[in-house]
Amino acid sequence: QLQAFGGGLVQAGGSLRLSCAASGRAFSTYAMGWFRQAPGKEREFVATIGRSDSTTYYAVSVKGRFTISRDNAKNTVYLQMNGLKPEDTAVYYCAATPKYYSSSYYYTNPNPYDYWGQGTLVTVSS
Repeated sequence: QLQAFGGGLVQAGGSLRLSCAASGRAFSTYAMGWFRQAPGKEREFVATIGRSDSTTYYAVSVKGRFTISRDNAKNTVYLQMNGLKPEDTAVYYCAATPKYYSSSYYYTNPNPYDYWGQGTLVTVSS
């Protein structure tokens, strides 16, 4: 199971850190991803991080502002969000998959992910 938390209301230019705690063992064998869904829009990829090598990949819209990281000892993945913009307003979901792909690109699609958190709402005011 995945549980995401850390969302809230923040002014434009502010920062938030989302966390996603995973239960169970073998967390380090799962690639992790963050996705988001704004009202009336489809779910979109935000960032992904590999298993033990922690290779990261970002959506163009967040690259340079967001940082994904993981702590395998704590079974937790993080999304540090800086320079937030009103267009970042969405429900943010974490996801996990045991599938391995040689290219991070395949993790930008929601289909490979087997487990999803419940989502945490991020609202950025202008």
